[in-house]
Amino acid sequence: MPRVLHARREEVAAACRRLAAAGLVAGTSGNLSAREGDAIAVTATGAVLAEMTPEQVAVVDLEGNVIGDGPTPTSEIALHLGVYERYGAGAVVHTHAPMATALSTVLDELPMIHYEMLLLGGPVRVAPYRTFGTPELAESVLEALDGRTAAIMANHGTVTFGSDVAGAVRATELLEWASTVYWRAKQIGDPRVLSEQNAADVVAAVTQRGYGQ
Repeated sequence: MPRVLHARREEVAAACRRLAAAGLVAGTSGNLSAREGDAIAVTATGAVLAEMTPEQVAVVDLEGNVIGDGPTPTSEIALHLGVYERYGAGAVVHTHAPMATALSTVLDELPMIHYEMLLLGGPVRVAPYRTFGTPELAESVLEALDGRTAAIMANHGTVTFGSDVAGAVRATELLEWASTVYWRAKQIGDPRVLSEQNAADVVAAVTQRGYGQ
């Protein structure tokens, strides 16, 4: 395979091990991919993410066909392909992160309880439950991602995307952190939710101070 694909496979494998070490994926539950041109490096079905190696990362084209003689991609490949096609992502992460998954069983949306959630696009929608690995699941999540970089999947897990693997992983970490903050606050009372004006003020402050530039 071309060297650039080998680099993406190494990057995907390293990110899987990082997510596993952080407790955001366990066993074979979860998958990750990164795009390079017209090819996508994506975790293989049945692979243990904590032990992921570049050789356990498949390479597929934009229609999901395996390139070369690598392993079979994750059963959620349709979801990954849909995110790339609709949102022009550079990387996609799907996890069964425990706190966000717990909230997925009771919420229709994770409210914006902290301004950092603006990095996810604001409140995070919970996509209606659909069977894993199906076109119906992919479409449900793609709709929930509209205008966002993260979605929660009802009774299932999370999906995030970014311009690269680092960005997609960061979105996953931020979503799980926000979910944890919400859950902890909910034990005390009803969490305050930031308004659209609050969000606009944050954007103005970031622009004025030149953060991230």
